[in-house]
Order: sequence, then structure tokens, then C-alpha cells
Amino acid sequence: MDDQRGYDREEIFSQKVKAGKRTYFFDVKATRANDYYLTITESKRRPNGDSFTYEKHKIFLYKEDFHKFAEALNVAVDHVKTELMPEVDFEQYEREDEESEYKDELKWD
Repeated sequence: MDDQRGYDREEIFSQKVKAGKRTYFFDVKATRANDYYLTITESKRRPNGDSFTYEKHKIFLYKEDFHKFAEALNVAVDHVKTELMPEVDFEQYEREDEESEYKDELKWD
């Protein structure tokens, strides 16, 4: 039986971003009419006794909103970087991510 909310849709593309206790998933999915939309999921790991549970929050983003969403996200991030926290070296986080990815690659060699 198909889930009418769209949760059962085939993923066309998926990008995963690990960020500490959070993981973000950017998934492109198709509608029955072969139209495409994006789901953005935040998955947060929470302790639950001797194990963990995952709390998830999901946003559905439709093609007609892609440009507006990306533009607003960039404006908000730029505002934080330039107006609220100009003293922070945000590129350090990119360098740390690159170093972490490099270390992960070495583990597989």
C-alpha cells in the first residue's frame, strides 16, 4: 500500500552531511507524475538508556521554491558571518571538515 504522504517515494539522489550528533540528509525524490522535490531531514542522536534513538525533522521543498529557499539561506548565513560574528573564521570549519574526511580516507587504506 502506498503511503499517500510521499514518504515511500524513490530517492533519485541523496547527500549526507554529518555534523556532530546531527546528520542532515538532502534527498531528491520523484512524484508519480515525474516531478521532483527535495526533502531535507535533520536526524539527531539522543541517548535512550543503554542505546540511542534518533529524532528526525523533515522539510519538503518543491521546485518552485528552490531559488527562494537557497537565496534566503545564503542571505541569513551571510548576515550571521558578516554582521553578527565578523570575528569568527568560518573557513576553519571547512578546514576541519577536510581534515576529518582525509583522516577517514586513511582509515580505509
